[in-house]
Amino acid sequence: MPGLVSPKNSPLGAPSPPIFVPDPARKTEHSNGAKTPSPSTTRARPAKKPASEKLPIDETSLDNPDLGPFLLKLARDTIGSGENPNKALDYAIRASKSFERCSGPGLDLAMSLHVVAAICCNLGRFEEAVRVLERSIEVSDLKNGSDHALAKFSGYMQLGDTYSMLGQLEQSILCYGSGLKIQKETLGESDPRVAETCRYLAEAHVQVMQFDEAEKYCRNTLEIRRKHNSPASVEEAADRRLMALIYEAKGDYESALEHLVLASMIMIANGQDNEVAAIDMGIGDIYLSLCRFDEAVFSYQKALTVMKSMRGENHPSVASVFIRLADLYYKTGKLRESKSYCENALRIYAKPLPGIVPEELASGLTEIAAIYEAVNEPEEALNLLQKAMKLLDDTPAQRSSIAGIEAQMGVMFYMVGRYRDAWTSFESAISKLRAGGERKSAYFGVVLNQMGLAGVQLYKLDEAAQLFEEAKEILEQECGLCHADTLGVYTNLAATYDAMGRVEAAIEMLEHVLKVREEQLGTANPDFDDEKKRLADLLKEAGRARNRKGKSLENLLDPNSQKTKKEGSKRRSGFGYKT
Repeated sequence: MPGLVSPKNSPLGAPSPPIFVPDPARKTEHSNGAKTPSPSTTRARPAKKPASEKLPIDETSLDNPDLGPFLLKLARDTIGSGENPNKALDYAIRASKSFERCSGPGLDLAMSLHVVAAICCNLGRFEEAVRVLERSIEVSDLKNGSDHALAKFSGYMQLGDTYSMLGQLEQSILCYGSGLKIQKETLGESDPRVAETCRYLAEAHVQVMQFDEAEKYCRNTLEIRRKHNSPASVEEAADRRLMALIYEAKGDYESALEHLVLASMIMIANGQDNEVAAIDMGIGDIYLSLCRFDEAVFSYQKALTVMKSMRGENHPSVASVFIRLADLYYKTGKLRESKSYCENALRIYAKPLPGIVPEELASGLTEIAAIYEAVNEPEEALNLLQKAMKLLDDTPAQRSSIAGIEAQMGVMFYMVGRYRDAWTSFESAISKLRAGGERKSAYFGVVLNQMGLAGVQLYKLDEAAQLFEEAKEILEQECGLCHADTLGVYTNLAATYDAMGRVEAAIEMLEHVLKVREEQLGTANPDFDDEKKRLADLLKEAGRARNRKGKSLENLLDPNSQKTKKEGSKRRSGFGYKT
């Protein structure tokens, strides 16, 4: 059974667009001094809340128009000095109250609310930050000029970042889109700052695997940069790497390779050897996907040499190259070399260098686990996945990554016959993916299908049918009617319907599968004859007794599936399930 592997980490290096927050001292230049978080689901851990130290608020003093700017400056100074962030939060809240009393809704109030929200996020109080940012958007009026418009833009972008930290990626993208619309109306569609926001949206769409939308925004970024930047800029190289990642995900490897080669040439011209090595890894990935193995080895070895010399032999980036070489040698049938490279990577991860974030280690362990799964060592794969899980905190920002690991563990449990554990792992993964807004992605559809298979093994036919039906709808939308994953779900659903006694529904489903395979994929497809025979058997039995009871699952599952304990028969029909 193919395993479920989380998408590889994106090697993206473009800077995030700046968050706009007005400065109380200057009405024309606005900055809160904070770097906008990336839309990636990998986040730094929020600071632990120290004991609250709220200062007493004299409500009458808030009517002083000089108090708001003074308190806001105190909040900024307190943050800069590294003192208790709760004190800074209290200053910022009092500043916002003063601004609201003295000047009402407007630029000053929005500015102070942005600072309040930033401190709330630093304290891990994301839900509170959402409410504050929604208020900041309400008080910024587009009719009052460009400063107010850009403040509203800043509020939307900061709100999108906060939703991203909560793992609500779809909501995050909606906020980024609203911000981009305001920015275009205010600055014009070709402003260089619009390019940064378009790239930001492209990265966000990559996170939720909406690659067509990501391609559109990344192309917009390249077009705008072409008008303003000099040829062969570092920014263009970063955008081309993103575009290559998108094309690779869509299976257009030749286009991906073209963008990576151009990015490599730009980085060489700019003397960025470290970035060239990272791009060489991406080029190796594309060659591997194209089965151009010798060229892939050359690219990986080239990257490995540079990374060892620049970062040291025990750096996780070196381990990342080892993992890619292990995958390559597995795919070329050289299992001894593959395992050796896996062990080399594990030695590096066993003694991580200071400053290496746990998320990077967890990602590497997950990729090694996928290789052990592929070479049919599920127990070792499970062990690595459990180690990866322990490295990640169960925070909203990490839940998408945790869900990917749980889904992969579900596959491992299924492979070793631990169907109850598989069901539990898939159930937890699906719950997190739903909460994170990934319920429409193809990956989510595949996980639903895998959970349905575990449900069949546990004889939870009603639940399995519901899971297959939901997976069918998603994969039809995301992959199309003729995709192998979609057809596999059709077959699984037909088998489940038959086991439940819904023969007509099973016949209809199989007839559709055969029609698609014959018209789109051809009768030479290896599954065509098997499914044709299954349909003939169903039609024959349906003709004899349409209202018969559903046949035992023992006659539906493949030979490696769990036997029915009630009946000791060894008879198996060819009506199996697709993984």
